[in-house]
Amino acid sequence: MAAIEKILVRRFPGLKKDLRMAHIKQTPEQYLKRALRLSQYGALAFAAFAFFATAKALPPQKVFALVLLASFGSAVLMFFFFINVPKGMIRKRQREMDKDVLFAGRYILMKIESGSPIIGTLVDASRGYGVASKYFREIVDEINTGTPVEDALEQARNYTSSEKFRRILWQLLVTLKTGTDVTGPLKATLASIAGEQIIEIKEYGKKLNSLMLLYMVAACVAPSLGLTMFLIIASFLNISISNALLISVLFLLAIIQGFFLVMIKAARPSVEM
Repeated sequence: MAAIEKILVRRFPGLKKDLRMAHIKQTPEQYLKRALRLSQYGALAFAAFAFFATAKALPPQKVFALVLLASFGSAVLMFFFFINVPKGMIRKRQREMDKDVLFAGRYILMKIESGSPIIGTLVDASRGYGVASKYFREIVDEINTGTPVEDALEQARNYTSSEKFRRILWQLLVTLKTGTDVTGPLKATLASIAGEQIIEIKEYGKKLNSLMLLYMVAACVAPSLGLTMFLIIASFLNISISNALLISVLFLLAIIQGFFLVMIKAARPSVEM
């Protein structure tokens, strides 16, 4: 097993950074070992299900082939699912940070303009409200464990998933390294972020109009007209329509509705003005 993990670590060189950015406190070897173990459990479960589902309906040779295919296929799919879990967590953290980054940056600017030192500003930001306080708390925890402030900010900047948050941390880092006044550059950075968020909102409005038009056609007009025409044609041709068919149509419409809800939610920008 250890040899397989070493091969997989070389096969997925970006996993170490993904784990760090997702704040999963495991080494790539530990994470891959866990992914392999869970994939094996899933393969056994799918193999058992395939066996009991087909044991009486198929000959033994086909049952064995189906069980083997189900176990192998499920193991591969589950392994790649676990490999991509950190990327999903990174995207979630990015959306959380982008949603609160403007308020967090304005809070930092206000504290610095009032004369608070950067370390005190970070501590106050870690105790504030909003999602961003959690990410400032991670920086403060690094500092409390003995990491220099510059190194803690540099690590946070390198491993944050939000490009906007990275720009704010960069201004704080430049101030610590050069001793220059951060208020002017930080104001410019926050103004740039605010402008980008306004553009994102406008683009979302345009995208939402297109999605609504597609939704009206695919989920409202086409099903209603199509089902009406089908019922009319079926009545002329004396085709019987079962309840199972109507239930299947309703189930398909529910899937289409859910698909559009997911699309609209995914397209929504992470913005809090």
